[in-house]
Amino acid sequence: MQGIVIIGAGEAGTRAAFAAREARFSGAITLVGAEPHSPYERPPLSKPLDGAVQMKPICGLPALEATGIDYHQGVSALRIEPDARSVVLSDGRTLAYDKLLLATGARPRRLACPGAGRALDFRTYADAAAIFSKAEAGGRVAIIGGGLIGMELAAVLRGKGVAVSIIEAAPKPLGRAVPARFAATLHARHMEEGVLFYLGQGVAEITPDAVLLADDACVPADIVVAAVGVVPDMALAEAAGLATGNGILTDAFLRTSDPHIFAAGDCAAVSQPDGGQVRFESWRNARSQAETAARNMAGANEAFAATPWFWSDQYDLCLQVAGLPLPGHQSIVRTLGDGELEFYLDGGRLVAAAGLGVGNGIARDIKLAEMLIAAGVAPDPAALMDPGVNLKTLLKSARAA
Repeated sequence: MQGIVIIGAGEAGTRAAFAAREARFSGAITLVGAEPHSPYERPPLSKPLDGAVQMKPICGLPALEATGIDYHQGVSALRIEPDARSVVLSDGRTLAYDKLLLATGARPRRLACPGAGRALDFRTYADAAAIFSKAEAGGRVAIIGGGLIGMELAAVLRGKGVAVSIIEAAPKPLGRAVPARFAATLHARHMEEGVLFYLGQGVAEITPDAVLLADDACVPADIVVAAVGVVPDMALAEAAGLATGNGILTDAFLRTSDPHIFAAGDCAAVSQPDGGQVRFESWRNARSQAETAARNMAGANEAFAATPWFWSDQYDLCLQVAGLPLPGHQSIVRTLGDGELEFYLDGGRLVAAAGLGVGNGIARDIKLAEMLIAAGVAPDPAALMDPGVNLKTLLKSARAA
């Protein structure tokens, strides 16, 4: 047996390597990472400490060595040769595998306007270091994209005294992933903090000192950041002939169209019980999928079934969403002292929950809601609405039933 090779040393790839060892896989494990660092977490990049970008390590090199994981640092995979079960690396080496995990993540979506090369990405440690080193109090930053990443970055920059403008093609920010009531609250908070919004606007050109909009408006900017989303990094998979769509297509066990190749994290579009394939972009999803894929590569046959979950910190507010809220769901709102919860029912069954509050005030309730979702319960809507009804009590009743 040639062992396991993992392409991508981010959250998914690194967690998978350790999870394979925890599953008592005794063969060789090789982790290939293109960046010149030890594996690190991405969420802290948008939360600088004392003005410096945080590099929060997933693990150190000694931990990899102690676990018998061979880490190829600063090396890229050039191509996969499925028939030979091998991977050719940028340093000229070829790695043989019995099982291969693609944890290639996602890459920033590119702008197509003139001057697009002047915009900075915000994806890697190097990207974050470049932005925060150039963004100074009294400076002007234009962020193209009003999604979670753009809004989080805006909040941090306003805290540094930087003037921020957000340019968004949609009529409202945070329209894709955030429930409407919470998106509106966060939008209002940003406006209170002095962020300028240019909504429903396309970008015509990026110049050395401004962003020119499609309606001829000019947004002055010393720095321009592109935060228009990401696309799954599936070039290796496509070149190897694997099935792809909105990501590398996998079955419920995270196997690709080649039974010896798995995919996990931002690059994977996973088969769903009700049909279709879904790709999730979140830190915890990357970890959960990686651990499932690792156990399956080590010999298990475990379907991936975790509840989607993500969070976003903006100013002193924390947003958390568990499950997949959809417009057709019945909405139940619970008002709290320093925030709100919104529950989503489908045919009476709780399928999603979201909350927005100060600090970590809503974290416990969202965790309990996530457990209720996993239990498949159909709670009384009046009980969900009543802040006097403890969600833990509902969970105990569901488990007893």
